[in-house]
Amino acid sequence: MKKVKYYYNTHTLRYEKLTTPLRVRLLQVIGYIAASIITAFIIFAITFRYVDSPKEKYMRQQNNDLKQNYSLLQERVKELELKMDEVENRDNTVYRSIFGSDPIPDSARVKDIETKKEVKLVQSMGESELVASMTNQLNNLSLRLVFQNKSFNEIANLVKNKEKLLIATPSIQPVSNKDLNRIASGFGYRIDPIYKTPRRHAGLDFSAPAGSPIYATADGIIREAGYNTGGYGNRVIVSHGFGYETTYSHMYRIKARGGQSVKRGEVIGYVGSTGKSTGPHLHYEVHRNGVPVDPIYYFYNDLTPAQFDRMLKLAAATNQSFD
Repeated sequence: MKKVKYYYNTHTLRYEKLTTPLRVRLLQVIGYIAASIITAFIIFAITFRYVDSPKEKYMRQQNNDLKQNYSLLQERVKELELKMDEVENRDNTVYRSIFGSDPIPDSARVKDIETKKEVKLVQSMGESELVASMTNQLNNLSLRLVFQNKSFNEIANLVKNKEKLLIATPSIQPVSNKDLNRIASGFGYRIDPIYKTPRRHAGLDFSAPAGSPIYATADGIIREAGYNTGGYGNRVIVSHGFGYETTYSHMYRIKARGGQSVKRGEVIGYVGSTGKSTGPHLHYEVHRNGVPVDPIYYFYNDLTPAQFDRMLKLAAATNQSFD
């Protein structure tokens, strides 16, 4: 049963029934609806702020996974940067110690244009694409480091063998020639002493008195020691390793024997005029990987720059060979 309200009318001095005007009722309804809407909006805002939707939960989990992936990638980047620093340091060291060249400057290792292109590419990517791209780049960088390290390890082994290579490289004159007056015929085409026609001369002729000692020009093993019927007479061939061989021909007497190890400067025979020879001399050849090369470039332990220049001029003279 609806309650009836009364109020005391001071003008009529009696109680009268209270009636609410329609306008007031409408305002009350509108106020109630407005309060409900505001309350609902506040509740929704609080819920949206502190309570995740299923989509937000998925995105939050994905974000956490991305952060974890970034952390792992950063650790790999730091590890690879340390390896790259080591590789670059070894690279510079190799240039300085072996090739005598200036180290590669850091500014040359990174090209500014390529860097800008990479920055633009990264900025245009989404997070997932960025992670995938970084992963691929890091994998490629890892492979490059493996091959680069392999290459530098090979170079490091060459460095270890450098002393052996120097010992095995011909570097002195095979006869005593301090005054540089014993060069009789150089490398290249010369006049044959028998047939008087141009013929390729594969070595150097050193004129010297018969019986003058002949020296091994580098460490090695005697591959051949005996008489050669092809015109070289008494000949010794020394195998030095690393592709080097030296030949000493027309000896008066051979001191070395096959299979013997010899040291640079050790006497292996004596100057003579055996075989196809027109006078006492030593025919000396240097072979690199089976190919005759000019021996004049293998006297660096004996000659000053001025002496080397003089010897070049003497050896370049077109004349008649002794054999």
